[in-house]
Formats: sequence, structure tokens, C-alpha cells
Amino acid sequence: MKSIVRIGVIGAGANTRSKHIPGFQAISGVEVVAVCNRRPESSAAVAKEFNIPRAMDRWEDLIADPSIDAVMVGTWPYLHCPIVLAALSAGKHVLTEARLAMNANEAHQMLTALERNPTLVGQVVPSPFGLRGDRFVRKLLGDGYIGQVREVTVLAMNNAFGGHEVPLHWRQDATLSGLNMLQLGIVHETLSRWLSPTSTVLAQAHAFVGDRLDPSSGIRRTVGTPDSVGVLAKHANGVQAVYQLSGVTPVGNCLSISLRGSAGMLHYDLLTDRLSGLTVTDMKAGRTQPEDLPIPAEFAGGWRVEADFIDSIREGSPVQYTSFSAGVAYMEFTEAVAKSARSGVAVAVGPV
Repeated sequence: MKSIVRIGVIGAGANTRSKHIPGFQAISGVEVVAVCNRRPESSAAVAKEFNIPRAMDRWEDLIADPSIDAVMVGTWPYLHCPIVLAALSAGKHVLTEARLAMNANEAHQMLTALERNPTLVGQVVPSPFGLRGDRFVRKLLGDGYIGQVREVTVLAMNNAFGGHEVPLHWRQDATLSGLNMLQLGIVHETLSRWLSPTSTVLAQAHAFVGDRLDPSSGIRRTVGTPDSVGVLAKHANGVQAVYQLSGVTPVGNCLSISLRGSAGMLHYDLLTDRLSGLTVTDMKAGRTQPEDLPIPAEFAGGWRVEADFIDSIREGSPVQYTSFSAGVAYMEFTEAVAKSARSGVAVAVGPV
């Protein structure tokens, strides 16, 4: 057990500043000792805001520093693979932002590098959706609340990219985000906590707004990722899942997962952490509408990503939210969706 864990931060975007840096600084015996952002002036600003001793100009120098024990990777996906590979090679534990990588090939490289360094911890920042109710959903499914799971509906509808005047976001630049599309990886990761692996997908995708103003260049560019995605997915045990995601719907927005089985249904509103359900037994008793299923305190989870990472370093406890293996699985799913959308045929989900 290492009494003091010294963290270096590479990439200090909104999530890193709002969650990761404060989360680490709140843990006894953890020190955030260095930060490297995209530009020297922004690195200095973050260092000043959070009282971080050193602002570094190059992420390579941060990784080479022998006094740093672990690296938090908060960059856009295009840098995840090279930074993680370098950090693991330098003997440092790694917590990397989601999505894990640009594509499945990079994700496999990262997992292989971690497996070659079994004394190091590799963790991916998890999908925050469903963390509160995850253990309760597992219990309900394990207890047979809905019987055999048969049909799943995943909806992620919002208006993040609805207007033509909305500028190009880095998530729509394939050179920065890779094959990641909308909230596809995040909702799939959440669902994967409860179901067997996905075996095949049949997908379609479209960009309703095909070009946007690039703030960095001042010119309009073709978007690199779709703003609407639909997926038919089949799981290894026969479960059928339907995904519908959009970033261009101004009305009726939602983020939810519904599971229907041989004995009932569960609905999880991921925006409010509200669970509801209805069973065949309920209907026989005269109930026709789902009822709320409050999450019991003893099953309620929440955000403790930074604490879990440090616990894994100090105590050797396994990573649960989210392992590199789980990250590889959702990148394989994302890549299969992209391939199916391009080809118009069903694609198997698995190693590339």
C-alpha cells in the first residue's frame, strides 16, 4: 500500500475540472502534482485554479516524471491510446476518460498493454448513467422480477446539435473522436452491466445537419459523425435490443432503458434515476400502469470514480466501473455499428 499517491493530469476539460481534480484532492494522501492541458496558458490557469504545483507544456514530460505515480487522461479520444500506452510503459497507473479509444483496434492495444503490466491499475471513467440504480436493477433481474429478458429499448434523444447555427463540436470531428457517435457508447455501456454481450448489430445513421461552422478555422466543414443513429442489436442469449439516438430533436427528449421479459417490464429513466416496473402478477391484480420502484438505500450507488481508482491502487481491489475489458467491449460494439451503418448489412460484434 502506497501512503501517498501522486497524480498527473493530462487534459483538463470540463469533466476533469468539475469531477476528477476535486475528487482526487478530496482523498486523504492523494496529491495532484502536475497538469498539462492543450496550451501552456490553459495549463497555467488550471494549475492556479486548483493549486496544482506544476503546469507542464508537454504530456510526454509529465509521463516521464518519476515522481508521478498515476496519470489521469482527460483529453479527447484521439490522444487516449498514445498517452495510455506511454503511461503504462512508464510504470504508471492510468484513469482515462471515456470513450476509451478512437476505435476497437486502439482499445485492444490499450488492454494488451495493461495485461502486460499486471501490477498497474487501468480504469476507464464510467458512464455516469445508471450508477445509482445499477445494483438494484441487477437484484431485480436476478430475482426474476421480469422473468426471461426478451426485448430492450434504448432511447437517447436530445437537441445538442439541432440547429444549423450550432458550431462544429469536437465530438462531430472524426479526427478527434474516432468512431464514437452521440451517446451510443455510454448507453450501451450502461445496458451491458445487465445483459449478456451483443453478438450482431444492424444499423443506420444520418447527419441531418451535414456541415457546421468550425470555430477553429472559421469555415464550414462536413461533420464527421452522424446526428441520428438507429441500431437493431441481438445479444448472445437471444435478447433483442433497439437503440434510437438523436442530437437533433427539440421536443420529447429522453434518456432511458426499458427491459421487457416473460414476466414483466422495467423502465429506467437515466436522467432522473427513476425506476418503474409492471409485472404479469400486477396486471392480474388489476394494475395497468408501471409503479415507481424506489431504489433502497442499501443498493444505491453513485459517483466515486476517483475513490475507486485510488482503492484499486492501494488495496488491489478490482476495477468495476469501468475496466479496460469493458471499454474494449463497447468499442467493439461502436465499431460494428459504424461498419453496419456504412455497409447496410448486419455486422458481428467482436475482435477486429
